[in-house]
Amino acid sequence: MTVAPNNTTVGEVAEGAERPIIIRTLNLKKSYQMGKVVTHALRGITVEILRGEFLSVMGPSGSGKSTFFNMVGGLDSPTSGRVFIDEVDVAQLNAIELAFLRCRKIGYIFQTYNLVQYMTALENVTVPMAFAGVAGDDARQRGMDLLDLVGLKERWFHKPIEMSGGQQQRVAIARSMANNPQILLCDEPTGNLDLKTGAEIHAILKRLNVQRGVTVICATHDHRLIDMSDRIMWIRDGGIQRLARRDEVTVQAGAIGGEENE
Repeated sequence: MTVAPNNTTVGEVAEGAERPIIIRTLNLKKSYQMGKVVTHALRGITVEILRGEFLSVMGPSGSGKSTFFNMVGGLDSPTSGRVFIDEVDVAQLNAIELAFLRCRKIGYIFQTYNLVQYMTALENVTVPMAFAGVAGDDARQRGMDLLDLVGLKERWFHKPIEMSGGQQQRVAIARSMANNPQILLCDEPTGNLDLKTGAEIHAILKRLNVQRGVTVICATHDHRLIDMSDRIMWIRDGGIQRLARRDEVTVQAGAIGGEENE
C-alpha cells in the first residue's frame, strides 16, 4: 500500500494541543564529512512533539530518519540547531547531566535488539536500573513486572540465543521501560521481524503509549504504524516533506506495504 497525506505546515500543533510540548527541535542540521565529500543528513528540521503523542517518522532509507532519532535521543550532536526536552536545551548539558537524561527520561529500542548475549532476559531488563540506583529485590520485581507486561514472564531465565527475534524485541521493549521513561525512541523496531510478530510489537508500543502515557517516536518504513499514530512525519533528503495528523492521511492500495511509493 502507499500513503497519500495532505500537506501541512511544519511545526503544526497536533490534535490534543492542550498537552504540553515534550520535545522541540529548532532548525536541526547534521552534516558528515568524508574527505572532501560533505553529506547533509539533516537540513533544518523544526518540529514540536507533544507529551503522550505517538509520532511515526517515515521515509526511504538514507532520508535522515535515524539521524533525527539520534539527535532527539542525545546519542549524537547536531552540526547546528537545537533540541529541547521539557524545555531543557540538550546542548547545554554536561556529560553527567546528559547521561542522567538518557537514563531516566528516554528509553531506546533498536532494530537489532542490542541485548547482552550472556545475560538472561531478566538481567538484560535490569541493567539500566543499576545505572539509576535501583538494585536488589526492587530491580528484580520491576524487571519481572516488565517482562510480564510484554508477555515473557515465564521466560525470564532464557538468554537471547534461546529466544526468537520477536521475543528478543519484547525483552528490548521491557528494558527500554526499565526506568519509567517519558519518551520511547524506536528505530525500525520491526525491521527484522515477520508481519505477525511485527504487529504484536506494534500493539505493545501502542499499549505503552495509551496506558502509561509514554511519548512514542518511531522511525520506520512500516506503513502499518499509521493507524496507531497521532501524527506522521515524512522525512526526505534530510528535511520534513510532510507532517500530518492521522485523520488527514488516506491509505491507498496498489503498492507493496512499507515502501515509499508516491
